Amino acid sequence: MAFRPDLILLHPPSVYDFRKIPSLLGPVSDVIPSKPIFEMYPIGFTSIVEHLLIKGFETRIINLAYRMLRDETFNAEKLIRKLDAYLFGIDLHWLPHAHGSLEIASLVKKHHPSRPVVMGGIASTYFHRELIRFPQVDFVIRGDSAEVPISLLLSAIKKGKDENALKEIPNLTWKDKSGQVHFNELAYLPTSLHSFTNNYLNMFRMAMKYTDIQSMIPFSGWWTYPITAIMTCRGCTERCVICGASAPAFAEYGCRKAPAFRPPDLLAQDVVNISRYTNGPIFIVGDLRQAGMDYVEDFFKSLETHVIRNHVIIELFKAASREYLERVAKIFPNFNIEMSPESHDEKVRKACGKTYSNQDVTQALSDSLSLGCHKFDLFFMTGMPYQNYESVLETIKWCEELMKRHDRRVNLFISPLAPFLDPGSLGFEQAEKSGYKILFRDLESHRRALIAPSWKYTLNYETQWMDRDQIVLSTYHAARSLNAAKLRHGYLSREESERVDSRIAAALEMHEEIDRAMALDSEDRENALLALRPKLRDLSEDTVCLKKELKWPVLIKNFNYFAIGWDILLKR
Repeated sequence: MAFRPDLILLHPPSVYDFRKIPSLLGPVSDVIPSKPIFEMYPIGFTSIVEHLLIKGFETRIINLAYRMLRDETFNAEKLIRKLDAYLFGIDLHWLPHAHGSLEIASLVKKHHPSRPVVMGGIASTYFHRELIRFPQVDFVIRGDSAEVPISLLLSAIKKGKDENALKEIPNLTWKDKSGQVHFNELAYLPTSLHSFTNNYLNMFRMAMKYTDIQSMIPFSGWWTYPITAIMTCRGCTERCVICGASAPAFAEYGCRKAPAFRPPDLLAQDVVNISRYTNGPIFIVGDLRQAGMDYVEDFFKSLETHVIRNHVIIELFKAASREYLERVAKIFPNFNIEMSPESHDEKVRKACGKTYSNQDVTQALSDSLSLGCHKFDLFFMTGMPYQNYESVLETIKWCEELMKRHDRRVNLFISPLAPFLDPGSLGFEQAEKSGYKILFRDLESHRRALIAPSWKYTLNYETQWMDRDQIVLSTYHAARSLNAAKLRHGYLSREESERVDSRIAAALEMHEEIDRAMALDSEDRENALLALRPKLRDLSEDTVCLKKELKWPVLIKNFNYFAIGWDILLKR
């Protein structure tokens, strides 16, 4: 390797090795870009890289999950053995990586016993006291902003400083040489994101430096569908009951009392920069209005002299005025909207922490479409408070009413709250009040659950209104009804609709086979599950909908290679 990085960031698959462990992962990722192994690495990786470059550190990203998914013969352990760095970083940002992240950490320690391993992310923060007890973990960085703590940690490691230096690093949970655990104060919580960027140009440079484009691809299919994301903030103003990144969740375990926002002019520049390099969709993560309408207006004014032709996706966390949507339409000719009402039932929606009405949803739909919105996505879920089997199916009837009222620019999806109800969320922490029954709470139980034979057995919750069986059945039956409605209204061809329907039917049958296997004695059970393995992975993708339904257009060509090459040469 021509360059030895100071830090190597490794992104694990949800389960290691998912290619050998039989499991029906289910429709846990059907409505997001990645596959069920969650091969998309956190966007925070790119801002860590950017910050460390400014501080003079070399960093490399290796998406092990993608490499393992892309090539059945790829040997992750063999690659890890060949690597070297002062520090290895592994994300446990989303809890579905609880198995893969710890297994990858074990492989790093196996082949590089003298090199420290640091972990970070939302799940790492919540479970840091348990996580640091694993022998393969040396450090945990807590909170939503790892850039400064990890640069201080890397500096201390490279300079060979004693343990007194580690005591001064904020947000750090660590073990000393005797094995004693220390919890430094979670004191680093930036109030503005002016210093942190996702500089995609440096990502292109990194790919060239290590001659390894494959390891940096964010998720399967990205090279032909280069969607990018821009973070508006860290933290949140909303109180969604099922979300471990909601305002009360961040306040409780992340010590963040208020969101930190990217300054509007810099956020606008992020949009401009990305549109220079790629013609793919740009997803602006987080409702722009969380910071107030003055922020929104400053953001739009910063973009008025630019022409953004990319498809841009805007999130709505609440009702939207026509005036706001008019500003969106003026700035982004190819604008798209995402909104997650969760249910047609306003009582269910309110119990989830969302207070807008069905009238608010339909008004936003009508206004957006009349202003030229290219695609308006509405997301519904199963496993919500006050939601029973009949309520889930009633949601599909409302979806069909929306199809009748509008055109095919309105896209509707339903998926389960899976594989987990987020620890830290109000639903998890105040389960009885929220109507949830938590089946397991510690990190180790979540890690073991991820290798269960189906997503039914992985779920860490039931509700007062539905057990795990009912959540699974209502999900598939609702998806089947929605699929039939999409055929009736011309959203899908007959061939596409029949493909989805047959896969749902096969998944339901497979759940029955798995349940029969689980009723056997241990040795017979293992053999029965192994016999099912060839079918399991195939039934965990494109089950409740087709991935193509999620996609926005890529204009002309994927990348502007001339602009990328020119800027790599001229910008430092």
